[in-house]
Amino acid sequence: MAASGRLACFRLPPLPSVGELIKLYNLRAEKQLSQNFLLDLRLTDKIVRQAGGLRGAHVCEVGPGPGGLTRSILNAGAADLLVVEKDTRFIPGLKLLSEAAPGRLRIVHGDILTYRVDRGFPPNISKPWEGDPPDLHIIGNLPFSVSTHLIIKWLENVSNRTGPFVYGRTRLTLTFQKEVAERLTASTGSKQRCRLSIMAQYLCTVHNCFTIPGRAFVPKPEVDVGVVRFTPLVQPQIQQPFQLVEKVVRNVFQFRRKHCHKGVEKLFPEACRVELTQEMMQKADVDPILRPTYLTIPQIRALVDAYAHLCAHEPGLLNYEFREELRLKHIARKRNTASPTFTNTPESPPQAH
Repeated sequence: MAASGRLACFRLPPLPSVGELIKLYNLRAEKQLSQNFLLDLRLTDKIVRQAGGLRGAHVCEVGPGPGGLTRSILNAGAADLLVVEKDTRFIPGLKLLSEAAPGRLRIVHGDILTYRVDRGFPPNISKPWEGDPPDLHIIGNLPFSVSTHLIIKWLENVSNRTGPFVYGRTRLTLTFQKEVAERLTASTGSKQRCRLSIMAQYLCTVHNCFTIPGRAFVPKPEVDVGVVRFTPLVQPQIQQPFQLVEKVVRNVFQFRRKHCHKGVEKLFPEACRVELTQEMMQKADVDPILRPTYLTIPQIRALVDAYAHLCAHEPGLLNYEFREELRLKHIARKRNTASPTFTNTPESPPQAH
């Protein structure tokens, strides 16, 4: 009885359903904001369970919208829930939830891309990076339009131990389009393997938890949705700055169906391209005719380390961008081919005075 009583104290009192709140406040999902509402509380409860035990935990929810996932987080026993919502229309409904859970729900009207999560929670919840993760979770049903940009931003935060990760190895439980979820978790050799796979997996343990059919959302998106959990690693699998890793991985994967040396070549200016590509491939001891999707993270690490070594001897390489070189060549070519047109007119005879 005591246990059930403690559980009951975390449960929300009777409230209008999420669907009723949507009607009450005349809320509609905005297509241009990629909004899709998840109204089935059984599914929102399932997402929350993937995050692990939330009893007494601190949670940051991204884009709560009408508050379905918010209710599940509160019902799971979160002691401190901070929601960050950009759309003004959802604030009244969230305030209703806040009144039903006094002292447990804080509302920030703002954009998660610019909000300082590192200032949102008390410093005393922090845990050493080498220890267990802090009792802090980030959970969100992300709009498709920002999900990839946001996870790249947070992965860079993991690398630098900034943002939500000033508190330690904060865990993330997030939704993505099914295709993006498969890319994030793709293994070596799979057709979904891409830049995003490497950037996520060299920094985190990434788990594709389950798939939610598109028909569960309102309005129904054209794709299904995957729930993905991220736990930062104690030691990244590549010990180089994030921007350097991203540059190498981006170039290697720009030609996914070609041999990996084709992408590596584009790291270097044309004048020294062949020589430095050969040196980098030999130093990394990676087969140049492997396709990018078959490169393991240790092989990617060897390529990144080899590139870092070359940059240390030639610092200008780090700022070189192949596409910028192409752009400048294109401009020069246009200037060279554009010839001025002159109109030859006979000189007028001098006027007699």
